[in-house]
Amino acid sequence: MEVKRLFDTIYYQKSKHPQQSALASLQNGEWRRLSTDDLIHEANKLSLGLLQLGIQKGDKVAVVTSESRVEWNICDIAISQIGAISVPLYPTISSKDFVHILTHSEAKICIASDKGLFDKINSVRSEIPGLQEIYTFDQVEGAKNYAEISNLNPNGDIAQIKAISDTIEEDELATLIYTSGTTGLPKGVMLSHKNVVSNVVTVLAELPIETGHVSLSFLPLCHIFERMVIYTYLMGGVNVYYSGIDTLAEKLGTVRPHFFTTVPRLLEKVYEKIVNKGLALTGLKRKLFFWALEMADQYEYDQKPSLTFKIADKLIFSKWREALGGRVMGIVTGSAACPLKIARVFSAAGVPIREGYGLTETSPVITFNRFSEGGAMLGTVGMAIKDVEVKIAEDGEILAKGPNIMQGYYKEPDKTAEVFTADGWFMTGDVGTFVTNNYGNKFLKITDRKKELLKTSGGKYVAPAPIESKFREDFFVEQIMVVGEGKKFVSALIVPAFPVLEEWAKENNIAFTDRQSLISNSKVLAKIQSVVDELNPNFSHIEQIKKFKLLANEWTTETTELTPTMKLKRKVISAKYAKEIDEIYNN
Repeated sequence: MEVKRLFDTIYYQKSKHPQQSALASLQNGEWRRLSTDDLIHEANKLSLGLLQLGIQKGDKVAVVTSESRVEWNICDIAISQIGAISVPLYPTISSKDFVHILTHSEAKICIASDKGLFDKINSVRSEIPGLQEIYTFDQVEGAKNYAEISNLNPNGDIAQIKAISDTIEEDELATLIYTSGTTGLPKGVMLSHKNVVSNVVTVLAELPIETGHVSLSFLPLCHIFERMVIYTYLMGGVNVYYSGIDTLAEKLGTVRPHFFTTVPRLLEKVYEKIVNKGLALTGLKRKLFFWALEMADQYEYDQKPSLTFKIADKLIFSKWREALGGRVMGIVTGSAACPLKIARVFSAAGVPIREGYGLTETSPVITFNRFSEGGAMLGTVGMAIKDVEVKIAEDGEILAKGPNIMQGYYKEPDKTAEVFTADGWFMTGDVGTFVTNNYGNKFLKITDRKKELLKTSGGKYVAPAPIESKFREDFFVEQIMVVGEGKKFVSALIVPAFPVLEEWAKENNIAFTDRQSLISNSKVLAKIQSVVDELNPNFSHIEQIKKFKLLANEWTTETTELTPTMKLKRKVISAKYAKEIDEIYNN
């Protein structure tokens, strides 16, 4: 059968390679595994219940969950196969955003995962006039359970669902995804079945996955990146196991995935843990560890391993792979720039990292590095995928055209027009260039976000992202944001990698009582200054960091400095640390 609509993927799996564990998530400490038939059966029950509730083709149904779980997929398939429109929501958004999105999308019902989310939405329910009911996955006192929907029409005719699904065209709207943006109210990105399915079919053909392989999924399903990937797994017959971020290390060891997707921030965390273990070693073991790490830092894709490299692999890198479950064939990362060192070191250790690029508006993949020989290039976001065209505008902006480009922003034709050229190219807002590898293949390299360019008081433009990416490669730097808009020179707010810094402080007999006392120590400041001095020559004089301020608290989604996909909210950070920024420029 041909896959044209999102819900076709599970029926394709049934016809080609039905699985006993198509999807699995932990419930009360036990894995809840759904076979292909289970998933279809549960989705059909829910579809019949939604129809009984009066949900019709074109109606909006919102789903929000605090963790990835199989119920989310049941909902997504059930909603889409009766022609309704799913509206996935981030659990971390504000009550104000819940009101805006549920009102703007005209959602008829909302299904939330737990008591916390139910309470949050229910507290503002009076401000959402069109919302008829809130259901929950968990049993929550005072809330209707989503199982009640499935039980509304237990003897319903499945033919009723097929009669509707047969009328759904690939160009029809499938989902409204509200951007998590850093400014203004979220915009509803309209994606059709064809938009997302074009990505699914193309990406599946390029991944080193096979029927029966296992994947671990821990990114938010409300984000188009992971959602598209899950449909890719379903079509490919891959068994998907869900994990929370906090239990990821444990699940890697028990699930032993062949493949997974991630964001650079999580790779950085894993890398930091590896380095911290190396720092804890002594004598010959420590020397061997950092000898291998230094060798990995020189790695290039498609490099033939030398004898010394094979020794390092046997002694050191094999242990890294074992910590990831022992059979990872590849990891794709996206959403934000991946530091070059991270991609290089993991790939050298036999865990190929492939960086990709795209936006919610592009369903999401525009380009990505392949796993085939000559198909990857470090420091780039890869080659354009099949049927997608990419070009660079005169001002450096990346433009894209293809079947994956959104239909527009819901109810906002003016804002839609702002992101398309007169001849139909989507304007990504990112700045980039093309580079060619030794195989003659053309790769896209992102140089910055167009809207994030800083302009100094001297009129010089500075791209912060490449500077930040380079600095995050250093062991001592956890997070960094370059500042300097309208100022004479460029500076930075830096959150140190405290485990590394604390270990260094102990080795150098530096006394400290807490993080604040540590970052205030003159020797610590001198150490970070030495890092800045070492890295500054990588950039032009205008781009070099002249001053910095160390911060004691890490930036997180919970404390609002990061988007749900872990991008910096520059305006939020600038406002939150306005005093510290003023101190940089006034002292």
